[in-house]
Amino acid sequence: MTRAKKSLGQHFLMHARIAERIARAAKLAPNATVLEIGPGTGVLTRELLKLAKRVVAVEADKELFEKLKIDFAAEIAEGKLELMYGDIRNYPINPAIAGNSGYQVVANIPYYLTGEIFRMFLTAEHQPSSMTLLVQKEVADRIIARPSKPLDSARGKESLLSLSVKAYGTPKREFVVPRGAFNPAPKVDSAVIAVRDISRKHFSARDSEKRFFELLHAGFAHKRKFVRKNLVEASLPQGDIPEKARAEDLRLEDWLALARV
Repeated sequence: MTRAKKSLGQHFLMHARIAERIARAAKLAPNATVLEIGPGTGVLTRELLKLAKRVVAVEADKELFEKLKIDFAAEIAEGKLELMYGDIRNYPINPAIAGNSGYQVVANIPYYLTGEIFRMFLTAEHQPSSMTLLVQKEVADRIIARPSKPLDSARGKESLLSLSVKAYGTPKREFVVPRGAFNPAPKVDSAVIAVRDISRKHFSARDSEKRFFELLHAGFAHKRKFVRKNLVEASLPQGDIPEKARAEDLRLEDWLALARV
């Protein structure tokens, strides 16, 4: 059995049934090109190949890459699978990868790369139409602003991450994956989160996109302070934000309205 490398944050998914559920949760288009980040042992890759027209898999582990070349030699020869070696963060997302009809991202990603992966693809020039990722359950809940305590508001609290994701698409937690489904087992449970309908529909131009995130980062700069105080200190407009509102209490619509001021 292939040994996981801590430096790469590897936790190999061991159950084919869960991999099948992830592939189906992605709701792949009939002629889908799928970009898989870190195929690892290939358990998810096999399920994606059953549903997608083409899979592009990028693996950063040289040992695993060489093994995948052997295990999937037939699919590579057929042109159904394109296997690439390297760190996904070093690959430009261009039309050659995306394909003429666009692409969808499906992956079991290292936990420590979650924020970076979302940022990389959601803000890319060539955005995917959807992203279906296996992440920490806590992170998935934070993205959809799920209440974390029994007495929390029904809508939960927003965060810099949740609002950054919702600015581009609609996130949904699909299902929970217990830690025992991995080797080695992580210390926490995971969850599959899908972000669909990804676009820049909320931004009329790159300037408005940049302004939105400038306001968002300033508003969350000091969590103990009220939003208006943070924005005043950053010399940014406060709009109609209530005097004692905190950043986590505001919805996406509030921030988008503020960005239009």
